Amino acid sequence: MLKIGITGGIGSGKSTVAKIFELLGIPVYYADTAAKDIMNRDPELKAQVQQHFGADVYDSNGQLDRKRLGNIVFNDQEKLQLLNSLVHPATIRDSEQWSLRQKSPYVLKEAALLFESESFHYLDKIIGVSAPQPLRILRVMQRDKVSRNEVFARMHKQMDETIKMRLCDYVIYNDEQQMVIPQVLKLHEELLASC
Repeated sequence: MLKIGITGGIGSGKSTVAKIFELLGIPVYYADTAAKDIMNRDPELKAQVQQHFGADVYDSNGQLDRKRLGNIVFNDQEKLQLLNSLVHPATIRDSEQWSLRQKSPYVLKEAALLFESESFHYLDKIIGVSAPQPLRILRVMQRDKVSRNEVFARMHKQMDETIKMRLCDYVIYNDEQQMVIPQVLKLHEELLASC
């Protein structure tokens, strides 16, 4: 079974593209969603997070207080890197176990930080989803109800999209100029043929 990554900068539409693959019967592992879940259910990871960021980052029910943790890490690059160094390996392990349970010719792992987290090493191919920066900014502002400056701050924490797309094996353009579904269908057929 092939393991394919799908990535792109914030607002590129990678989740939308992943959902089209799901409609074609391809299982998708959503790494960001899974990471949030793992931080609540993996006892080893919870202990590490509490050790480094304080016991109060989890509430009395043992659930992560995302806002509290966010306030700690998002204004401190070193603490953010430390958190990522704890969460990424746990998410990679979880995605590997998930992949083994799937029965399709290939699976997708959707993640914003495939290259930054080093998880691309565990994948056979990478699909990049690309969109022009002004469109990405507008999408995130509308989706998350945040300011242009807040979107820029998030973008600056991610790898430059031009560099990211050069590292990908395939690129799907989600620029509202080209139709996405035909691009996905063509790539789906190509991936099936290579399985």
